[in-house]
This record gives sequence, C-alpha cells and structure tokens, in this order.
Amino acid sequence: MKTLVGLQEYLDQHYHRSVFEEAVADAADRVLHVHGGEILVARIVENTPYDIGILPSGEKQGGGSEPLTMPKLDVKLVYPAEIKEKVAKRLKNDAKVEKLQLAPSLSARDRHHIKNKSLYPLMKERVVVFFTLLGGEIVRGLIAAFSRYEITVNLKGGVPVTILRHAVYDLRDKKGNCYLKSVQQKTRDWEKSPLFQ
Repeated sequence: MKTLVGLQEYLDQHYHRSVFEEAVADAADRVLHVHGGEILVARIVENTPYDIGILPSGEKQGGGSEPLTMPKLDVKLVYPAEIKEKVAKRLKNDAKVEKLQLAPSLSARDRHHIKNKSLYPLMKERVVVFFTLLGGEIVRGLIAAFSRYEITVNLKGGVPVTILRHAVYDLRDKKGNCYLKSVQQKTRDWEKSPLFQ
C-alpha cells in the first residue's frame, strides 16, 4: 500500500511540539495576535491544555503581578518579540475575510482542517503557500514545521511565525490550489507528490 515516505517518522518526532512550551522554557517575550485584532507583547509563563498564562512585557512573575489567563483558542499567531517589525512588514490582509468577522469555533468539527498528508509534501517540497487566517491575515511563506495544533511558516527572509491550526481559514499555493481537508478529500494532491510511494 502506498504512503508518504517519512510522514509517520516526522509525526513521531514533531507532532507533540508546542510553541507555548518552548515559550515557557525560554522566558522570552512573544508577540501574540489575538482574535478581534489585538496584538500583545507578553511573556508566556504557564501552559495548560486549553489556556496560557501571560505577563505583559516588562512585568516580572512574583513581582506582584499575577499572570493573565488566556484561552489558546483566542490566539492566531505567535512569534518572538524581537522580529515584530519584520513580521509586520511581511503580513498582508484579505479585506473580504476580515469583514466576515469570523471567530474561532469551539467545536473542532467546524474548523477549517488541513490534513497532515497535505502539509508534509508542501513542507518537504518547499512550496510557497498562502495561509489566510480567520481575521483576514495572509501569511505567505514556506512551511517549516507542523504539529498537532500548530504550523510554523518561514516568511520571506526566513522570518518564522507560528500559526495556530484553529485560526486557519484557507490554505492555497501560487496556482490557487486549495489544501483544506474539505477539498483534498476529492483532489488528493498528496498522491501527486514524489514522496507518495
């Protein structure tokens, strides 16, 4: 039976990776793009299954400030604070999607899923892709990594941002091919990859 060579090994190594765990471990400021258009700079100090604890930039844990609890579902994008200006220059916006004022769905069934079978060939073959998020943000670049809840994309110049999978509205390549699960159930583009053996 044919399969995508290397996919299972990749998932075994990377599927449980968490940008939030990494942020807690390194204690560096992160930029968080939140649903509703807010952009926060904060340190992530706690990571639980559904929430994160954050301290606004400059505040110290134990210095009288209690971490604010934020549902992970509220977060669209995460990246290191030191690249904030570089990211701002590279993000575009789809005004039509922004006007829809879409909110993340509590039900996983109602989200815009992307199969791992679709992400893996796009990543390995270094295909330039366009993610549109629920708030209308367009993230253009190369998929650098993905896990159960996240997709890391290198923008132009290798600038890394992590998209929360629940925040995805659409994923397309330069030709306009859609890689959402709802479309790929029919087109099965992963079977056209040389990795499918």
